[in-house]
Amino acid sequence: MSQIEAAPTGAIQTSVVAGLSADTLYDKCVALARNLWWSWHPEVINLFRDLDPIRWRQLDHNPIALLSEFTPERLEMRAAELVLYSRINYAYRRLKEYLAGPRLWGKTHTGVLGSKPVAYFSLEFGVHESVPIYSGGLGVLSGDHIKSASALGVPLVAVGLFYDQGYFKQHLDDDGWQQEEYIDTKVENLPMEPARGPKGDPVTVEIDTRTGKLLAKVWLMRVGRVRLYLLDCDVPSNSPEDRELTSRLYGGDNRTRIRQELVVGVGGVCALRELGIIPGAFHLNEGHCGFATLEAIRVRMKDDGMTFDDALRHVAQHTVFTTHTPVPAGHDRFDAGLMEEHLGPLRDELGISAEQLMGLGRVEPQNNQETFCMTVLGLKLSRRANAVSNLHGHISRRMWAHLWPWRVEEEIPIGHITNGVHIYSWLAWQMQQLYERHFPADWMQRVGEPEIWQGIHDVDSGELWETHYALKNLLLAFVRRRVSRQCRRRGESDEAVEAARNMLDPNILTLGFGRRFATYKRADLILRDLDWLARMANDPDRPVQIVFAGKAHPADEPGKQLIQRIANLRHDPRFAGRIAFVEDYDINVCRHLIQGVDAWLNTPQRPLEASGTSGQKAVLNGVLNLSVLDGWWAEAYDGSNGFAIGQGTQHVDDRLTDARDAADLQRVLLDEVIPLYYDRDIDGLPHLWIKRMKNSISSLAWRFSAHRMVADYVQHGYLPASGGLSCDMSVR
Repeated sequence: MSQIEAAPTGAIQTSVVAGLSADTLYDKCVALARNLWWSWHPEVINLFRDLDPIRWRQLDHNPIALLSEFTPERLEMRAAELVLYSRINYAYRRLKEYLAGPRLWGKTHTGVLGSKPVAYFSLEFGVHESVPIYSGGLGVLSGDHIKSASALGVPLVAVGLFYDQGYFKQHLDDDGWQQEEYIDTKVENLPMEPARGPKGDPVTVEIDTRTGKLLAKVWLMRVGRVRLYLLDCDVPSNSPEDRELTSRLYGGDNRTRIRQELVVGVGGVCALRELGIIPGAFHLNEGHCGFATLEAIRVRMKDDGMTFDDALRHVAQHTVFTTHTPVPAGHDRFDAGLMEEHLGPLRDELGISAEQLMGLGRVEPQNNQETFCMTVLGLKLSRRANAVSNLHGHISRRMWAHLWPWRVEEEIPIGHITNGVHIYSWLAWQMQQLYERHFPADWMQRVGEPEIWQGIHDVDSGELWETHYALKNLLLAFVRRRVSRQCRRRGESDEAVEAARNMLDPNILTLGFGRRFATYKRADLILRDLDWLARMANDPDRPVQIVFAGKAHPADEPGKQLIQRIANLRHDPRFAGRIAFVEDYDINVCRHLIQGVDAWLNTPQRPLEASGTSGQKAVLNGVLNLSVLDGWWAEAYDGSNGFAIGQGTQHVDDRLTDARDAADLQRVLLDEVIPLYYDRDIDGLPHLWIKRMKNSISSLAWRFSAHRMVADYVQHGYLPASGGLSCDMSVR
């Protein structure tokens, strides 16, 4: 008989005292699970975990999937057994109070957006690992953006695509080569429902192409106060090919990509109209969503009788465009044939020629050899464009200066709003508890104020280090579980599995590296001299260990080779127990890494990292950054809040840049990082390291928060685009 079946009668009757029927209790849990608000509230996460810790882990922390395995009666028994009634009631009441939210920053700072919200378009959204419709940094940024918009009360709706197979699951074979597996996601296990128009009917949109209509149904997902609308082409009326169109993120060829971007852009604007939503501003998160501007122009022409030129000026005035990459391969390009096949009917309604349409996406409109670039479209059809860090702003103005040949580089109309992260999503629960003991009572509502974070300097060094050490042990336990499972799946020996269960040591300096394995991110920079690395890893007094994680795009052979090289170090006895590669990097793996390592290693080839946000997540948990001065770190490092690789310069010869950066990485590790970490007092505390942890938290946590980022977008983008009045945007 199970524990639940054997629960004493007195415990079962607790529900009567609590005033909850089994059905009511179950309904409250389901209501919590169906709004992703729970995903950044540790007390609610812990509530779901406590219902069944083993299944919680097995189900990728998905509360809807977990609850589907409970009947109301079984849930009632489990709640009685664990005395969960007050916790369920408290969580449910907090959600209701949060959604009501009468006293929000947005109520007094967003003006006209209250009647006409921002429409935020992105090809992917990374809100939580249980909703696999993201691949990496861009999607996680989008998720953090809408979560902070929700917290601040910014009137915003989000538009994206629903991928029923998401991004791939990563496994490494016996040779260390990345294998991709796509798994169907059960819609019934996701917090989604059909989006309904003003009359209550489910919304489906049609998009005309030269080869027939594309249909997409629209789903609604609730992320706190923000509504996220996801378009899905798995509609019976579509052809079998088109039903698969939104199955995979970044899958297929160029034709698949343009059709996906047609759906999110043109289909997204159509969906908003069907839903009765009139945006005051459009925010295009990367060029993928640029076709939304063309559909918005068509709407203005049809509804208001405008000419094409007048409608273009009107839409551009209301559009904010964010570019995310200085890497040429990151900018989608389509030939004239694909454009005419997919945009032809829309072009007819716009009353422009094929050459005029192509000209909107060309740097040189009359150059017939130039393809259509989505980033060029975004820049031309917006009056407010921004990069995602200060340095990226300089690079972007230089990169796209030829679009404005009559202007000097400093006057190119591309500004910058540096990315930030959603603090509550990435802050470890243990660190949050520590902050609550030492920060003002209302600190969670004032995370954008620098004064709040100065309280970290009053925290006892021993208490901070003990908290970090506990998180580090949780990380190492996680890595051991994952790596031993990888060994078992590959059929490796019992000895190999046992070695994986005992790898890594919590008393050793631990570096973390987790990101997409593109070659310019140089995951192998620390591997350029393996003999040196082996000596450092096995130093008898001051050893170092490294945890790697990350995926390469399925078509990126060089990226896969990098993964293979790192993963196969497990066969090198010099690195036994010192280097681990964790498969299937996702939000969950990232969360463990950035909360538990000692230092976060970031080695991109400057200036190709537009911003990067993983290091910002690490800051919240006292993890120090060890990074090239690129992206956000170029404007964050002050000499006392982390470690810098290089001097913020690059040689014209990439090979020399790589060699110089590798040498400086070795120098910084040997001269700064390792000595600081191992310089301990009689109690084993590295006081100078802890001081740097405190400097990092106090100087960076508030500056690089998504709350600050969203407030910047409101002031510099959304309000001017909607015709509103900018004002003091301090986040309180």
